[in-house]
Amino acid sequence: MTKMTERPLNFCMITTFYPPYHFGGEAMYLYRLNNALAQRGHRVTIVHCVDSYRLLGPAGSRGQFPHHPNVTVHSLRHPLGWLSPLVTYLSGRPGLKSAALDRIFSAERFDVVHFHLVTLFGPGVLRYGEGSLRVYTTHDHWLVCPMYDLWKQKRELCETPACLRCTLSNHRPPQLWRYTNLLDRTLPRVDLFLSPSRSTIEQHRRRGFSYPMRHLPYFLPLAESTEVPEPADSPTGRPYFLFVGRLVKIKGAQTLIKAFRRYPDADLLIAGDGLYEPALRQLAEGMRNVHFLGRIQPDALRRLYRDAIALLVPAMVYETFGFITLEALGQRTPVIARDLGAVSEVVQETGGGITYRSEDELLDAMKRLQGDRALRDELGTTGYEAYIARYSEDTHVKAYIEAIDEAQAVKRGRPATP
Repeated sequence: MTKMTERPLNFCMITTFYPPYHFGGEAMYLYRLNNALAQRGHRVTIVHCVDSYRLLGPAGSRGQFPHHPNVTVHSLRHPLGWLSPLVTYLSGRPGLKSAALDRIFSAERFDVVHFHLVTLFGPGVLRYGEGSLRVYTTHDHWLVCPMYDLWKQKRELCETPACLRCTLSNHRPPQLWRYTNLLDRTLPRVDLFLSPSRSTIEQHRRRGFSYPMRHLPYFLPLAESTEVPEPADSPTGRPYFLFVGRLVKIKGAQTLIKAFRRYPDADLLIAGDGLYEPALRQLAEGMRNVHFLGRIQPDALRRLYRDAIALLVPAMVYETFGFITLEALGQRTPVIARDLGAVSEVVQETGGGITYRSEDELLDAMKRLQGDRALRDELGTTGYEAYIARYSEDTHVKAYIEAIDEAQAVKRGRPATP
């Protein structure tokens, strides 16, 4: 291990989505990381694209996200609006965002340029940061999958790629740049590839990605897992299991509804919203043990985690991490997760739950934890202790800076400092 960098570094973080213009946990991870670095004396500049968010999501932002004074945010907007991300989607280059990027990089030199969710900046954005250490985090599978999630034709895991057919089945035009050598020409510019899970590294390897990748799990600040006041009866007055997440098909809530038709002894609480909600409600019609809660505020959600028998994670794709797992473990609540991708990886590495491969195995795990409070609490405590040791802010930032130190030493052609 190398010692932690003592001098402040100047970071530039490039990402398509960033709070409050964001959709998922990856953008929240970056928000937390930027402020954690700033609190430790580093300077951080963020560049993100509001036009991309507005093209794919609602017009409004998602709340208030204050930053440390050492953080500067450039929210890119072009007069032509949605045409900017469309040009990038087709060409693989920043396109209409290039002028803004040129101004940012001509005004300041950065020690580290870190590329995050660059789907609608395109691989052409990797030309920025000449002379800086270039870092890329695989927050999704975009480098090897046009749809980012390895979910083939909206119905199954992608084991045999058919990218053009899959793109069309998702009602999207082909990304023309994927039929050129743009990736082959731009990826060698990256000095360090990071990945939040070993599963994500494995899926890239299976699809021919040969660059070295370093495992660096995400983190959840301890402040976001603080204990909440006692109370609380179950929202329904009965024991319950909890599902948390976007209501889209790949998250698998429909499989839980089906399973709870065979499990009358507890309730299923579904916290979240999304386009798949009407279909899920129709599937659960007439079921008294399935309840839709909508989007829940953080304090109330922590209370739901704490009092649940377990968090259920039935994801149907290769997730790259799964923040909800840490959120549950932060409340000493065990996790029952499908044995697939990074979520099951975290459950197995923390010892904080049980994984399953079939509906019968899911029901068996639920019965075990509901019928054995000591086992439920033991798994929750084990998972909590592993979360503190492996997935807290200090642990993550230390490992992140060490990775940068080592990559800078390699780039300069000298051994890393012991």
